[in-house]
Amino acid sequence: MIVVAGEALIDLVPQGTGALAALRPALGGGPYNTAVALGRLGSPAAFCSRVSYDAFGEALLERLRETGVDVSSVQRGTEPTTLAVATVGEDGSAAYSFYVDGTADRLFAAPSALPAGIRAVSFGTCSLVLEPGASAYEELMRAAAGQGVFTALDPNIRAGLIPDADAYRARFKSWLPSVSLLKLSAEDAEWLGGTPREWLAAGPTAVVITRGGDGITAYTADGGEYSVPGERVEVVDTIGAGDTVNAALLHGLAVRDALSEQALAALGPDGWPELLGFAARAAAVTCSRAGAEPPYARELDG
Repeated sequence: MIVVAGEALIDLVPQGTGALAALRPALGGGPYNTAVALGRLGSPAAFCSRVSYDAFGEALLERLRETGVDVSSVQRGTEPTTLAVATVGEDGSAAYSFYVDGTADRLFAAPSALPAGIRAVSFGTCSLVLEPGASAYEELMRAAAGQGVFTALDPNIRAGLIPDADAYRARFKSWLPSVSLLKLSAEDAEWLGGTPREWLAAGPTAVVITRGGDGITAYTADGGEYSVPGERVEVVDTIGAGDTVNAALLHGLAVRDALSEQALAALGPDGWPELLGFAARAAAVTCSRAGAEPPYARELDG
């Protein structure tokens, strides 16, 4: 069981150009997309979050159930679902503005225990910014790491939600001793202002950086560096691409029985290119269609 902890929200995706283009609601949120992608790839997965009782919240849970994701750890609330308004650039890249005041997901409370059979837990995105939930997710991260559970972090920076950049950067560094696998985009890395080697020295066994169409690079604590090129595809938009990479890495490690820091450290020059190539192929499928629609395992056969 891979547990994904974090927000579920609704992306409002423009269906044309201009400020007044019609908006199509789509199920989203970085952790939510990761959970869906894990389910579609065939990994046993559970979602740990707080979701509204409103119609959007019901739709979010229904997709998780359809994908085979365990939702027994999802808390519920009467507050509305968070909304993220997407702006898609000419190159398919997405930017977001958020409507988060008084929404259900930010009131998450740390559970008293982790689900049975847990092999890894993944964190990231808005859920680690918006209080009081951010502190609860942080508590869960430290508890998981303290129990020896493999932990993954994808900060997935949304700068517009971060009122104090320096305080967030300091908090990010405080998480690293509790992180096994750090995955982030080149844009995230630039915003955070550090380097893979600095982050590795603070705790993670591996750091994976995505560079869009230029591919993916992994840096390991033993000094290794492994890269694969991006997969060529007609890009519709990049919504959910990074979340798909996150899920593909976790799924690939689970298949290899490598969801431990020791096994991750032993992946080496044979394992890393294969794993990164799989993640690049999975992300390319997501980029080839509108919204966060990660691939099913059958779409990646061969």
